[in-house]
Amino acid sequence: MQGLKVLIRARSSAHGLGSVARRRCISAQPHYAQYDHPEDQVLVDGRATSRTAILSRPSALNALTTSMVNRLKRLYESWEENSDIGFVLMKGSDRAFCSGGDAVALHNLLNEGNIDECKKFFETLYNYVYLQGTYLKPHVAIMDSITMGSGAGIAIPGMFRLVTDKTVLGYPEAQIGFHPDAGASFYLSRLPGYLGEYLALTGDKVNGVEMIASGLATHYALNARLPMLEERLGKLVTDDASVIEKALAQYGDIVYPDNKSIIRKIDAIDKCFCHDTVEEIIHALESEAADSYHEWYKTTLRKLREASPLSLKVTLRSIREGRFETHDRCLAREYRISLAAVSQEVSKDFSEGVRARLVDKDFAPKWDPPSLAEVTEEMVDVYFRSLEESDSELKLPISLREPSI
Repeated sequence: MQGLKVLIRARSSAHGLGSVARRRCISAQPHYAQYDHPEDQVLVDGRATSRTAILSRPSALNALTTSMVNRLKRLYESWEENSDIGFVLMKGSDRAFCSGGDAVALHNLLNEGNIDECKKFFETLYNYVYLQGTYLKPHVAIMDSITMGSGAGIAIPGMFRLVTDKTVLGYPEAQIGFHPDAGASFYLSRLPGYLGEYLALTGDKVNGVEMIASGLATHYALNARLPMLEERLGKLVTDDASVIEKALAQYGDIVYPDNKSIIRKIDAIDKCFCHDTVEEIIHALESEAADSYHEWYKTTLRKLREASPLSLKVTLRSIREGRFETHDRCLAREYRISLAAVSQEVSKDFSEGVRARLVDKDFAPKWDPPSLAEVTEEMVDVYFRSLEESDSELKLPISLREPSI
């Protein structure tokens, strides 16, 4: 892509996608909170003028459940109202930040016929993501190590997104018969060129350097420096975003996308993924593969052919519509898509994809429909139609949090 610089400085813009920040005067008096339940999967580290939410479900790579998201939402609402708290942080425990929603748990609920609990999960998650996108205080997400799908959705709407040399981000939803959600259609559609379409359709992963280059992250630091960085943040007595930004930048590094980086292939991505249909994208990749014999084209084609044909078409349309919608409208549309997926009215691809990749792990899903040619426009339309009862639509507190809209 023209104008995309190879040299990327870790110190970047402090403004998050869709975030709203307002400064408040705060007291410097210590305010500590204690939680007595070791079974909690969201822990809290309380400092004098900041709070840190710690995702603590390491056996599941900190995958999100309804109870976890409910707890996060309650904590964040209380912290926002507490004038003693200047800013908020979030991080994961062990070897992951957050691997996204617990797809296996949703799969089990569907097998039990409990669609209502699945709906509750998505409603709770998307409301929390919206809260993040309109949060009134500076927010720092330390996206160290594994970050997948909606794990990014609970971090990217905030003001600061710190990544490291251990960070790995991916969107494997189409490969399990689902779609990138939790606001993904908003921020992926705003990446340079057609990089968002590429990531959403192929499930390919990017590292911390590539996240800085594409704007998904604001700051980069080596994993080994995190203890020092967190100690520095913990000593801050402020609600001033510029002070927090300087503390983050103090531990930043100059980083370079290497020769194998997807950033180096942005022109090829734009050339192939700019088309209006998945079939046209695949045809463009096949033509380039025949002319150049570059292994990347073959690998990309393989990833697309492994994905659910229906999910590919739903995902592409979702990303394209996201280009012209606000964060809240993207969440409302994604909610409809998610409910259509778990209702299994058109296809059971979500259950089948989770079974094949995460439960039985035979990696041989039987997609329905099995080919792109058999996915009709009417099938895709079902995922985007308004819910039959208006009360069933996603309810976000827009008038309270964005009264000017």
